[in-house]
Amino acid sequence: MGSNELRQLLIDVNEGRLDVDAALDKLKSLPYEDIGFAKLDHHRALRKGFPEVVFCQGKTTPQIVEIIKKLGQSNHTVLATRAGREVFSAVHAELNDAVYSEPAHTIVVRRGQRPVPEGNVLVVTAGTADLPVAEEAAITAEVMGNQVRRCFDVGVAGIHRLFDKLDMFKWAQVVIVVAGMDGALASVVGGLVKQPVIAVPTSVGYGASFQGLSALLSMLNSCAPGVGVVNIDNGFGAATLANAITRLIHH
Repeated sequence: MGSNELRQLLIDVNEGRLDVDAALDKLKSLPYEDIGFAKLDHHRALRKGFPEVVFCQGKTTPQIVEIIKKLGQSNHTVLATRAGREVFSAVHAELNDAVYSEPAHTIVVRRGQRPVPEGNVLVVTAGTADLPVAEEAAITAEVMGNQVRRCFDVGVAGIHRLFDKLDMFKWAQVVIVVAGMDGALASVVGGLVKQPVIAVPTSVGYGASFQGLSALLSMLNSCAPGVGVVNIDNGFGAATLANAITRLIHH
């Protein structure tokens, strides 16, 4: 859709030949912006409810800075994941409202009034070593418009710690469970709660954990009903799925 087509679309809406919902459907197919090394999907927010997210790993710092600046021109919120401190320094030099989370390795740029959070997402970890992945999930869920609570270091090696926190689970609409080692916490939580549980295996563990493969297989083989599994260390993916669930509840 070019500029002339967009202009005609607006005219059709203003003159009543096209309703707003039909116009939004057409806008969802608007083209991307080609900046040479990347093709930016500026209209992902219309299709998915949140703008395109920048995965920094594998990109150069100048590329990341340029992508975030471009996305920031069209969106009130920009989220970048797997960003190091040096990348943040370069982004912050260009965008002084950028905020960095050290444990999550995320960069968030927000402008304008923040929407009132709607969904309730609880992020749970088995151990402290799972915090980077858990914080990636928590911050992603928060930025996407959810209230997030954290329940950390309640793994099965000391299961009484989990039982002391069960009241927190009643509040949640979705529970994200982050665990490495044997990944058993997801099955335990799945057997205790009625909410959907999103399990995130982490690469935390000794040699036979195979960088998270053992936890992944344990979670996939869970006998607890209502447990879904995302990829190893994929806190972002878990939060995005949780957000899709809470959006269905509130919209």
